[in-house]
Amino acid sequence: MKKILILLLLLSCTFAHAQDDEIINGTVLNDATDQPLENVNIVNLNSVRGASTDREGKFTIRASVNDTLYFSYLGFKSIRVRVTNDWLKYGDIKVKMTELGIALEEVVVRPVELTGYVEVDARIIPIYENYRYRISGLTTGYEGGKTKPSAVSSVLSSIFNPADFLYNIFGKKPKQMRKLRQMKEDDEIRNLLASKYDRETLMAVLQLERVDIDEIVNRCNYSQDFIRTASDLQILDAISECYEEYKVLNRKKSKG
Repeated sequence: MKKILILLLLLSCTFAHAQDDEIINGTVLNDATDQPLENVNIVNLNSVRGASTDREGKFTIRASVNDTLYFSYLGFKSIRVRVTNDWLKYGDIKVKMTELGIALEEVVVRPVELTGYVEVDARIIPIYENYRYRISGLTTGYEGGKTKPSAVSSVLSSIFNPADFLYNIFGKKPKQMRKLRQMKEDDEIRNLLASKYDRETLMAVLQLERVDIDEIVNRCNYSQDFIRTASDLQILDAISECYEEYKVLNRKKSKG
């Protein structure tokens, strides 16, 4: 009898949650022209689900009342929109994004010009001592730090030094850090992050500033070259790996 009551309670909780979490629809438009925007990236910051707009600017995503949706699109100002009862009641809601004026600086690419003489060319060719690693699902290898791709050594110092930056970030933001795994499991978000380099989505989900994200990766033993050139997906995997090491070592410390 007791087991049946527990089962009924779990089912009722699941049903209540399913009622709160509904499929909502919307359309994203250019605020200046009212033209639909295709491939706008949308992330539910509460449930960490992703979606994108089609050719007509339409999107569908699961959300509950008071969830915050984060919209980002290249060349446009990113915005956050809170899901309201009216949205669920009236259906398709139009979301308008404002275009940004972007001035690109001239970039000068300086190729390495070889002379043909081994003794001279050996001094010209840059040497990178950064190790590389692979992200599951991708075919390309990525650099993971000047000494080693593991984050263990840096995390060890954070565990035994309470004033350390990593300890303060990971220890005081457990709710945000738990979203790392959800982000990694959502294909829509992974595809989004693989093509982004601005850290905006990571900042929105983790509630961190750009400088904090860079500092986390730096403290986790990744090089400046990696921090400067990595995609948001690579940064996500780097922080996630470091956080998992932190949790293991923190548990060991607590038991000791």
